[in-house]
Amino acid sequence: MAGLHHRERRRIAPHRSINMSAAHRRPWVWTALLVGVVYVLVGRLFAAPTSHVHAWRLAALLVSAVAYAAHMAYEHFRLRESPRLMAFHVAVAVAIGGLGLAIVGMAHAISNTSAVRPAWLLALVLWPAVTALPAFLVALVVGVVLERIPRLAGAS
Repeated sequence: MAGLHHRERRRIAPHRSINMSAAHRRPWVWTALLVGVVYVLVGRLFAAPTSHVHAWRLAALLVSAVAYAAHMAYEHFRLRESPRLMAFHVAVAVAIGGLGLAIVGMAHAISNTSAVRPAWLLALVLWPAVTALPAFLVALVVGVVLERIPRLAGAS
């Protein structure tokens, strides 16, 4: 197949198109966007109820933890990413969620006061960073542990 012309290779393996979009080559981008939107929705919707606030916060934490763990599992088992790439992809999703919550919070503040305080502009940078850094570190540790489990299981 190495000596075949580019058009002939396409005919033999049409699923390997040279003009694939970036989204098909990087499924993690769509996953990170989806999980980031889930974080924003959880943060917004679970904060709305005014009764049993503690229970709703616990439920939001649980749903977010499940989304976080599911994202790590998808990156590790389905996409077979290295621990560093898995941690980066998961941290990007968390940063998207943090940015989305900062934007929603700023929009809510503007609707109430019709002015943007400088603190909200700072939040647009800080919330993604403050949430993504611990998410990266935890996912990196989990990724390294997950990577070693098959070797440990095979050694015994």
